[in-house]
Amino acid sequence: MKIPPITSKTPRSTGRLAVVLGVALAMVAMGAAQAIAVPAPVKDTGIRAVEPADKVPGGFASWKDLLATQEKLVKAADRVTAAARTQDGTGFAGIIAAPENRELRVYWKGDTPERISALVGRLRRDVPVSVLPAAYSARELESEMDRLGRASGGVITSIAPNADGSGLTVSGADYGLTRSKVAGSAVPVTVEAGVTPAPASRWNDDAPWLGGAAWRNAGTGRGCSTGFAVTAGGTSWMLSAAHCGSVGQTATDPTGQVIGPIAHANTSRDVMLIRAGTAGRVHNNNPGTTTPEFTNPVAGTSATYVGMWLCTSGAYSGTICLCQVRGTNVTIYLAESAIHGLALLENPTRKNAAGQGDSGGPVETPEPSSTTRQYAVGVISLIDTSAQVPCTGYIVSGRICSWRLYYSPWSNATAAFPGIAIVTG
Repeated sequence: MKIPPITSKTPRSTGRLAVVLGVALAMVAMGAAQAIAVPAPVKDTGIRAVEPADKVPGGFASWKDLLATQEKLVKAADRVTAAARTQDGTGFAGIIAAPENRELRVYWKGDTPERISALVGRLRRDVPVSVLPAAYSARELESEMDRLGRASGGVITSIAPNADGSGLTVSGADYGLTRSKVAGSAVPVTVEAGVTPAPASRWNDDAPWLGGAAWRNAGTGRGCSTGFAVTAGGTSWMLSAAHCGSVGQTATDPTGQVIGPIAHANTSRDVMLIRAGTAGRVHNNNPGTTTPEFTNPVAGTSATYVGMWLCTSGAYSGTICLCQVRGTNVTIYLAESAIHGLALLENPTRKNAAGQGDSGGPVETPEPSSTTRQYAVGVISLIDTSAQVPCTGYIVSGRICSWRLYYSPWSNATAAFPGIAIVTG
């Protein structure tokens, strides 16, 4: 898809103050608010580390140690995935890159092709890699996903392949009815009950606009979060969630300062592009508290694999780390549409991972050497309203939060908008 240039003029920023008046089912609903003049914000460009205070999982001595192991596993997983796509990948089932395993687990149906085995042998010089048998290939599971989704009549709310190739996991609001809809499946299916996905500033940003800041749909009043700065066709854009608005509507800050027009949206991937002057940094804060608040440069992008530990940084909930990827290639069925290619992310402590108003915000992983730079992993898409927990962050009342969320990975953005590139800081 070629993204055409859009001519627009972004006005110089004046001061802004966030006003939240209520909550809607999908996004935070913000009524008409009159801008209040305050001093223009000064962007904090100081370098601070993003490190959670909670116990690091997997017995690692530090957050940096976990991230360093994870980065090695992800790089190896990228090479296996690329080879499976371009070479003899018909038996490829999935990958688990959980750093607490201390190894990369590759699942394959049938005999592993010679070229894949040779690649694994080379990777083992740096990273432990296990190739394990799978009952079904990724292609077989994707085919059955599509069939079950079409035949469910709206009963299934989400469906995803298991990373180990053992079958599928589906969810539905009515457990018994969901089981009946998958009874004839050609592969084993695990049914989860009650999973109900629903679309989910910082508060004084300024041009150039950064990720993780609050924005408001001027046409609907709904509040969301900015994701990451990107470029395409020589033009600067801000990546966010497509369900936050429609092409032709205008994105503003919470008090009406214009950010730019919504120019492109792909609802099946839940990603959109806002035409705006942007910079390659994201807002963060110390996990567990909203202070101090700071910004971090974006180092690049990262693929998504089951087992990865990530952070979210929506404008309403703030920075939350130690959330783990539990599923990939998830399809979510909403009332009148479907979103494909999502990843499932959970907070294992059953505390807030994201909430309403965080939609479109960054999903990130710190660069391990210093944890001061962030890799863009995706943007927050949906929260599971059946997994509600008390909200944390900047706004703790008047909205719904969850320990389980779905995000649109970077691969969804590149599939929706070929040619886009991340802006680094």
